[in-house]
Amino acid sequence: EKGWFEDEGVDVTFEWFDYVASMDAFAAGQLDAVCMTNGDTLVTGATGRRSVMALINDFSNGNDMIVAQPGITDVAQLAGKKVGVEIGFVGHLLLLRALEKAGLTEDDVDLINVPTNETPMVLASGDVDAIVAWQPNSSQSLQMVPGSTSIYSSANDPGLIYDTLAIAPESLNRYPSEWGKVAAVWYRIVDFLNDPETQPEALEIMAARVGIAANEYAELMQGTRFLNKEEA
Repeated sequence: EKGWFEDEGVDVTFEWFDYVASMDAFAAGQLDAVCMTNGDTLVTGATGRRSVMALINDFSNGNDMIVAQPGITDVAQLAGKKVGVEIGFVGHLLLLRALEKAGLTEDDVDLINVPTNETPMVLASGDVDAIVAWQPNSSQSLQMVPGSTSIYSSANDPGLIYDTLAIAPESLNRYPSEWGKVAAVWYRIVDFLNDPETQPEALEIMAARVGIAANEYAELMQGTRFLNKEEA
């Protein structure tokens, strides 16, 4: 929208997917690169298609949550309970870490495989005692089930879940200078996001893409820690 890729002299086409579908498309060779977490990059590399994590964009700092039904106030209470989670992906990783800290393993809970975008409805149905999701699904779950609570989040494990730009090695090797230009634009974006003077415009652009109000998006963005070039 800002024309920065044109300024940098690189031609980029964006494809919009649900999260897991984007990784499936990448694994099928339909994309040169995909945005996915560090853990899911390893999963995709092991089972589908290898990639290079060329950029570390940010880390989740509260947006990924375990949301439990009313009456469940800590992870230890999940013992013997049903937990809805997209098995094998980033929410599963967060759940494993939370269980470990509570002295439990996944054998102590009943895992129900639920696509992340369906977790609010599944929690509201009462079919599970808790779900694992990221924004906006995590906050939707809290809104749809009065009295539900976030009993663990990525804020308890800052740096566990990194978001990356994962590029197919053959594309990175063929177009190294072009990918360097993409990286340059990314860090221009981070500066735009982090600058108090330009952040309102950034929020308007991003909020419009996902169809929510900019003030709502501002709240969601607090759970993500964007990294500038030096930090990354």
